[in-house]
Amino acid sequence: MKRHLGVLCCVFSILSFTVISWKPASAIKSGHRMGKPFAPRELLEKYIDNIYESAHLQESGLSFNVFKKALTGFINLKSKEKIAQNSSVLTVVDYTKSSREKRMWIVDVLNKSMILNTWVAHGHGSGKEMAKRFSNKVDSHQSSLGFYLTDDVYYGDNGRSLRLNGLDEGFNSNARKRAIVVHAAAYVGPDMVELEGRMGRSFGCPAVPPDVADEVIDTIKEGTVMFINGNSMRYHSKYLDESMAANFVASDANGAYTASL
Repeated sequence: MKRHLGVLCCVFSILSFTVISWKPASAIKSGHRMGKPFAPRELLEKYIDNIYESAHLQESGLSFNVFKKALTGFINLKSKEKIAQNSSVLTVVDYTKSSREKRMWIVDVLNKSMILNTWVAHGHGSGKEMAKRFSNKVDSHQSSLGFYLTDDVYYGDNGRSLRLNGLDEGFNSNARKRAIVVHAAAYVGPDMVELEGRMGRSFGCPAVPPDVADEVIDTIKEGTVMFINGNSMRYHSKYLDESMAANFVASDANGAYTASL
């Protein structure tokens, strides 16, 4: 009898623990926490963190704060219908990192995965190993910070290239006048780092290694977002408005942003 009572007590304890510990997935997927809605800023943070972790971006060297800025702008551009609602590719370039490091990331936001992590050049007017100066001026040969939309592919002096449209007035809005484009360059890649101790430099273009240039261009062409980050006290952008991004995520009727939380 005692043995039966012991077994029953054990079963009851397991069932009790299961009931207490169980939390329905729908409570999270609908943007709720145990029946209490998440605040918009909280939802935004969870959404960004979810992609950052799922795509293993920390392991690849991309800072969370830089990715947060890039994705905030991506969301705000969607909210303003600057990019197609089915567009899910986001390119991040971080010029706070040494040119000896891979500092371009292409991320599939929808599938929460990193497509590519590679080297990228900065303008020779911006500095040697590190990019320290940035400009929107024609003939400055400096890199320009901010948000861009990719455009069409063409063949120019640097071969197959991808045009960029700068979206931040005063910071990269002269990108078309300056012919700031994505193109292949023999001075970009690990061989140049080994030879010179740093990456070669462009006239301001985010030039990439020849062996991945076509993959980069084909992946990000025709209306995807690129964000170029750098050390600058001057840079600011309306697309970095976290409140606007948070409210858009929280009001998403289709659940595209909260479904994966």
